[in-house]
Amino acid sequence: MKNKIVSAVTTALVVGAASTTFAAANPFSDVPAGHWAYEAVTQLAADGIVEGYGDGTYLGNRNITRYEMAQMVAKAMDKVPAGSADAALLDKLKQEFKDELDNLGVKVDEMWKYRDKVTWHGELRYRYKSSRYEQANKSKDKTNRDWVQFRLLPTAEVNEHWKLKARLTAGYEMDKSASRKNADGTSKGDDKFALTYAYAEGDYDKFTVKVGKQDFYSYVDDGLVMDDFFSGAQIQVGSKIKLLGEAGRWDGTGDDPSNYQGVELSYNDGNKFSVGGSYRHFNSVTLDDKASYNRKGKIQDDADIWSAAIGYNFDKNVKLFYAYAQNPTADDYNRSWTGKLSYKGAQKKAGTWGAYAAYRYIGNNVSFAPTYDVAPSNGKGVDLGLTWSPMDNTLTAISYFKGESLERSNNNDIDILWGRVSFFF
Repeated sequence: MKNKIVSAVTTALVVGAASTTFAAANPFSDVPAGHWAYEAVTQLAADGIVEGYGDGTYLGNRNITRYEMAQMVAKAMDKVPAGSADAALLDKLKQEFKDELDNLGVKVDEMWKYRDKVTWHGELRYRYKSSRYEQANKSKDKTNRDWVQFRLLPTAEVNEHWKLKARLTAGYEMDKSASRKNADGTSKGDDKFALTYAYAEGDYDKFTVKVGKQDFYSYVDDGLVMDDFFSGAQIQVGSKIKLLGEAGRWDGTGDDPSNYQGVELSYNDGNKFSVGGSYRHFNSVTLDDKASYNRKGKIQDDADIWSAAIGYNFDKNVKLFYAYAQNPTADDYNRSWTGKLSYKGAQKKAGTWGAYAAYRYIGNNVSFAPTYDVAPSNGKGVDLGLTWSPMDNTLTAISYFKGESLERSNNNDIDILWGRVSFFF
């Protein structure tokens, strides 16, 4: 059992505590360069986790004592980053060797209390979009856009159940032409620095609550209706059968944010089959400005949107998905639907890739902020895409849309090409 413990902690410490790539010199005469444990032992010594003996030997074939093991754990506690998989293993080990650590003068609970509880992740992404809209005279309205975005994603641990999450976003529009500027000379689009969201999340096994400005995503229909942010509260309960409720304010309607309430019910067997439905209600006087919200001669301050979806996995690689959404409070452009066949998918791991083929029908009075990169508002057509990870923690994607406008006055051709390269850390 001791050997198993030593093996486990050695593996964890090499991964979690190592700060260089096995470049240190070998300090032990009985661990030659050809030894199976050479790299691990050398790195552990370089990081100060193990010291060996006064005669320059490591004595790796000897069972270590609990006291020696406690010394290794104590040294590792300052080196393994919080929030990592190695930290979870180390947490178990420091409880196992608590008495020995106390004898060493290491106050485990106090040390753990003041560990760095904030972890940082991030992404640098470049995106390109080329749009071609056919006009009534058959000419092409051509628009090209490319922009860079940098995201920082801190997570702070409050206790074993609660965390604080946020996203800082800096964007830069690479097209600085007059057409990309507002009337006051400032840049349009993502050329800004902002706190995109910040919220508290409590996780209690099959019960999760979020409070603050957070992701606003229509999970049941996989983003057909919404992929944005809202300020408020969200509660989710269940495992295979999930019930989600949320309420707050959404500023997507402009100067007068909408009051919002929504609910989703879904089932996923965790293997092949998924199904679900949702209902969302919006209220804002800004909705009066849209003539399409005239319902039977009455101006509407409200939007009532429902959606339903079904998915089936033929195997671990091939998935078929269909979703439909409607807003009965609107007369025009009040329905959306999509069907998608996907194969695999890039996972930010070198060599992984995926492809999909989909048909999109997007009415802008029901799909308020859909997740699609190329399918335009009030458009219908074919959406094709590829994803690929050329190396670890990278992702490339390319999509092409071919279709036409839903607008009665201009149901002409639309061609959109979109690409993205992301680096994650």
